[in-house]
Amino acid sequence: MRDNRFVLACDIGGTHITAAIVDTDNWIILEDTITRQHVDSSSDAKSILRNWTDCMRACIASSKKEIREIGIAMPGPFDYEEGRALMIGQTKYDSLYQMVVTRPIIDNLAGLPIQKISYINDAAAFLQGEIFAQGLEHKDRILGITLGTGLGSAVWSKGEKAFDAALWEAPFRDTIFEEFLVTRWFTKRFKELTGIVKPGLKEILEQHGTLPETTTLLDEYVQHLLDFLAYFSEKHEAINFIIGGNITKAWDKICIGKKAALSAYNIELGKYQEHAAIIGAASLFNVPQSKAAVSKA
Repeated sequence: MRDNRFVLACDIGGTHITAAIVDTDNWIILEDTITRQHVDSSSDAKSILRNWTDCMRACIASSKKEIREIGIAMPGPFDYEEGRALMIGQTKYDSLYQMVVTRPIIDNLAGLPIQKISYINDAAAFLQGEIFAQGLEHKDRILGITLGTGLGSAVWSKGEKAFDAALWEAPFRDTIFEEFLVTRWFTKRFKELTGIVKPGLKEILEQHGTLPETTTLLDEYVQHLLDFLAYFSEKHEAINFIIGGNITKAWDKICIGKKAALSAYNIELGKYQEHAAIIGAASLFNVPQSKAAVSKA
């Protein structure tokens, strides 16, 4: 039985690490412990690991809580059971390829009473964090989608650890779903429709929201999203969704007039967004350990 409700949780991205201490009794992030550090993911393994653990150590030092467990949300590909980095040729973390990172993390945190480290896919961490923080653990199955620079997808079933559904590369039209659901689709398609180049959806809506071409843009996007929802729902036999990511900041504008079409699904927007992955990483220690990816120190 766990005797420490406080967990150090980390969200590792391609250019940063964010760490915070989470009270897992109440799913509260201790705000004054939030620590963020830039990471040069193209550097050597020793430098990357030192960046990670410097951030972790600083986070732990910001609180008097005793920390014995660390949950880490990590992008894939990654062996979450073994703690082995498998990213290669993605311009990030190539120097960690095939390395089991648990031991060097523990070594760099020498002097701290760390007993366990768990890993979870970042999209799965978002979903699991939203579920635990919103008190939705009683649901049988919930599907998660993150919409931003990439397309994330995850599946959570009651009593189990959420997992990466990896549907970004599912075939759609003449390519894959991700190409039709992320930020670059908006910028590419808007240029095709208007000849105007904009860096993202926010700028398109703020500066050109009244154009008929913008209405066309949003209508096309919602249809792509409906196609993806149907595909995801059928593949994993569920209609409950939590959707997050930067694109959902414009959800009301994107889905205006389309609520009837979307009503076939139970859709909730993420309430915790950037903090959800932190909570999800901490929640690994509340999932049955046979289901979680745990590396002992």
